[in-house]
Amino acid sequence: MREPIRPREIIEGLKAPEDGALVAFDGFVRNNFKGGKTLYLEYEAYEPMAYAKMREIGAEIRAKFSVRRVAIVHRLGRLEIGETSVWIAVSAAHRGAAFDACRYAIDTLKRAVPIWKKEYFAGGAVWAEGEVPSQEAISGPSESSS
Repeated sequence: MREPIRPREIIEGLKAPEDGALVAFDGFVRNNFKGGKTLYLEYEAYEPMAYAKMREIGAEIRAKFSVRRVAIVHRLGRLEIGETSVWIAVSAAHRGAAFDACRYAIDTLKRAVPIWKKEYFAGGAVWAEGEVPSQEAISGPSESSS
């Protein structure tokens, strides 16, 4: 997704009459990284795999926790300070399951989904630690691998 995330629109689709809790995580661009002043971020992804992994995480959450609805959205492209980069929400009958599932979603996304962040500063740019995309991820899988 390259356009701004609109949480209010997503929330209305998540609330169900049988639920009593909705927990959301809003990850947004901060103005600093390791002591340097961040100007903006750029996110890149191997999109087909990223979408598949996010759907997989949603299915895992519904199987592991007593939740009904899950939304996982991540922006790509250039993001300015204060803009939401990742937004996750979980709707459930009870708050405990919603909190646990939401935490599981962001932790799993950060570990398993092929999305990479590049931080831009006045003096240059750097990939966030552990987030340099592989050549395969940038160019896609080779034709010979089946």
